[in-house]
Amino acid sequence: MARRIWLPYPDLAAAEAALGRLPGGLVADFFLADGRWPDSIAEVELLVAPYMRPATAAMERVDEMRSLKAVQLLSAGYDNFLPFLPRGVQLCNAAGVHDASTAELAVALALARTRHLDTYARNMPSGTWGNDFATSLADRRVLIVGYGRIGEAIERRLAGFEVASVTRVARRERTGEVPVHPIGDLHALLPEADVVFVITPLTPDTEHLIGAAELAAMPEGALLVNISRGRVVDTDALVAATASGRIRAALDVTDPEPLPPEHPLWRTPGVFISPHVGGQSTAFYPRMQRLVRDQLARFAAGEPLVNVVA
Repeated sequence: MARRIWLPYPDLAAAEAALGRLPGGLVADFFLADGRWPDSIAEVELLVAPYMRPATAAMERVDEMRSLKAVQLLSAGYDNFLPFLPRGVQLCNAAGVHDASTAELAVALALARTRHLDTYARNMPSGTWGNDFATSLADRRVLIVGYGRIGEAIERRLAGFEVASVTRVARRERTGEVPVHPIGDLHALLPEADVVFVITPLTPDTEHLIGAAELAAMPEGALLVNISRGRVVDTDALVAATASGRIRAALDVTDPEPLPPEHPLWRTPGVFISPHVGGQSTAFYPRMQRLVRDQLARFAAGEPLVNVVA
């Protein structure tokens, strides 16, 4: 019997143009989380959730998906889907899909803030020639908090910038050629970091992982780059630390998000904000398509899915 899947394309022609012919044994309907629902809601077994759509829009009628076996996300983050996940349904994220794009933006954010590119952009409308002396990534001590695939990709991209050192932190200690410190070492490591990249998933353990104490532990003039989730950093503490001028921040994620126009972070000197676009580049599509093709082949063959996070 054919197995029913939902794909985030308008029709079969668009799906096969992106993914190629669907594996035998699968029948697809098409779902964009735009308020229109396929009639096969009780038969769908695998849902590929549309990218950049709220979990509420994709999972609003999950109680009617009585045959659902798995949900495949096109994002690396998955915390927003967990509250909607029925018991016994697998959740797979898009680990690997966003590594290149997010790592690229992380380094770009660091460069923009250390080399004052954001200040120069603000000077352009007035024609202000604001020549000054900036900080280089060269010779900086780097700390990567949440050292997984994207953390590794950030480190690879830093290799050409002559940073002084890279220190890695993850949930658990890892020994070997590339040592990784456990999260318990974070406070001891922060005082020795000039640039701190935060790329840890949002979990109950990592919410406000970076708070007032952690920001105070960073050296004078240090830069915090958050490309994980906004709630990993305590926003009130960040406003206070950056408003004082003691540290700087480059943020692709905020709490709340979107950041309200009146929020002080928009106007805090030393803070640069991009609107949660880490994964949104041309690098997304070929990597996403490879992942979905592989998952569909596995699902059709009855093989275990990859990237299972819940």
